[in-house]
Amino acid sequence: MRRAPALTLASAGLLILLGAAAAGIAQPDPDSGWVDLTAGGLEQGWRQLGGAAEYVLDGDTIVGTAVIETPNSFLATTEEYGDFALQLEFRIDEGLNAGIQIRSHSDPDYWNGVVHGYQVEIDPSERAWSAGIYDEARRGWLFPLTLNPAASQAFRQGDWNHVYIEAIGSEIRTWLNGVPATFLIDEMTPSGFIALQVHSVGPEQGGLQVRYRNVWLRTEDLAPSGRSFPYVVDTRPNQLSEAEAALGWRLLFDGESTEAWRGAHRRDFPSTGWEVSDGELTVLASEPGKPRGGGIVTRETFSAFELQLEFRMTEGANSGIKYLVTEGYGSAPGSAIAFEYQILDDLRHSDAQAGRDGNRTLASLYDLLPATKTGRFVRGPGRYNHARIVVRADGTVEHWLNHQLVLAFDRNSEEFDEALALSKFAGREGFGKWPAGRILLQDHGDEVAFRSIKVRRLDDGE
Repeated sequence: MRRAPALTLASAGLLILLGAAAAGIAQPDPDSGWVDLTAGGLEQGWRQLGGAAEYVLDGDTIVGTAVIETPNSFLATTEEYGDFALQLEFRIDEGLNAGIQIRSHSDPDYWNGVVHGYQVEIDPSERAWSAGIYDEARRGWLFPLTLNPAASQAFRQGDWNHVYIEAIGSEIRTWLNGVPATFLIDEMTPSGFIALQVHSVGPEQGGLQVRYRNVWLRTEDLAPSGRSFPYVVDTRPNQLSEAEAALGWRLLFDGESTEAWRGAHRRDFPSTGWEVSDGELTVLASEPGKPRGGGIVTRETFSAFELQLEFRMTEGANSGIKYLVTEGYGSAPGSAIAFEYQILDDLRHSDAQAGRDGNRTLASLYDLLPATKTGRFVRGPGRYNHARIVVRADGTVEHWLNHQLVLAFDRNSEEFDEALALSKFAGREGFGKWPAGRILLQDHGDEVAFRSIKVRRLDDGE
């Protein structure tokens, strides 16, 4: 096997491939703490779970071959690991999908033993999400590479790719061919087995293969690598990690305090209509004959910024996240006319069928521009969805839902002006051209809970 030198990062003693596309990675020093997980063959320390894909050891390479009419297949370690660093190389046929399970389990009382847990994706499709983090048979995508396009571009089709995985405490980081890919903070599963996946396939994909080699593990003398990541996903409710703070994020709601908020058109926080309990900031359903609390706004104003939060709808609920809010702009007490990221139970609320081309559905720019969503990335009532709004100084705006970009527009464009002319806001002079404003959580009379509300200001170039 032809090998090339690799770069050593002193903080963790790890090896990351930075050489030519066809090159392998250098064998770790025997005293470095790295262990070859295939040194004893596949009969020692490994077991197969799930489907009947074929796994063989060809020299120093594990070859997984897809078999039709069988579920996802996993070659799993018999040992479980908590904190570790793992590195390997993979090469995959186009048309197949695979992944590397970490901190995973197969328990008889969970879906009859189905493998579940964190998966570092191997994705040769046009989507190119290799090294993203998927939660197999549980929550779905936790960190898709929509959040880090540079890492998508690092994948090399038809060639060997190097992936490095670091799981220390609640933090999981991945690199693809030396490019920082994902940084996930999640506390659901602290330990479990490692497994190499061959995905289930249709008849046209039978016989496709994924190859793994140089599967090395380290469990001692671990330290987080000192490489920066462009985005961090922290699933812990109302927490702000050091990594997020370093990127400029701060909390607008920490699970307890409403200090950052006040009622729209008033100086204080509403005494009715809103509740803080169990780490949630909840707008309550209104009762006949009782006044609502009205929308709440940030005490600060923002111009170019990025906002993220989680929201949980009740059945049939209608609410929204308004931004660039100017309270004096033709609005009644307790409300505001501004851009609105729509929060709506599309299946049960009639507003989803109103408006134009679906521009009143979940994550749309209310009554102006529709969000384009894929059903698997939408979570219904009773489950938390993640919303992200990006407003840049150049006039471009993005709406994200569960880490998927669902709407992008330029508020200075002809397209926006045309949408405005067809909307309920037509004729309102200066609508959408505000240089700055507040963020508002809407009281529309339905119960919706919010948590993990974070914001960061953006420079002109971001």
